[in-house]
Amino acid sequence: KRYPWGDTIGGSNANYLGSGDPWDDDTSPVGYYPANGYGLYDMAGNVDEWVNDWYDSGYYATLADGVVNPQGPGWGSSRVLRGGSWVNTTDYLRCANRSNLNPSNTNVDFGFRCALSYNADS
Repeated sequence: KRYPWGDTIGGSNANYLGSGDPWDDDTSPVGYYPANGYGLYDMAGNVDEWVNDWYDSGYYATLADGVVNPQGPGWGSSRVLRGGSWVNTTDYLRCANRSNLNPSNTNVDFGFRCALSYNADS
């Protein structure tokens, strides 16, 4: 799918530039939009989210078929950003979109996601 919830987008799905939602010029409260099919909130829009992976434009091409949750290269000068933000158009909110910046960069539309690791055997 193009977005975490499907192939179309509107102001009721995510906070992005021109969405017409109440938060069109700023960040929205966490969980304001409905969860996607996996029960995850705010996976697109609101803020670009830093992820742990270092960026390498050719990294995915080096992976064998069937690799699940690749961890990215072991080092680099830029970290990956995902999800698009409230200052982005819908193209940046695509599931496959990723950008990169030096991790010392800051901006009002950058943030991070706290994730809980789940072990099904526990």
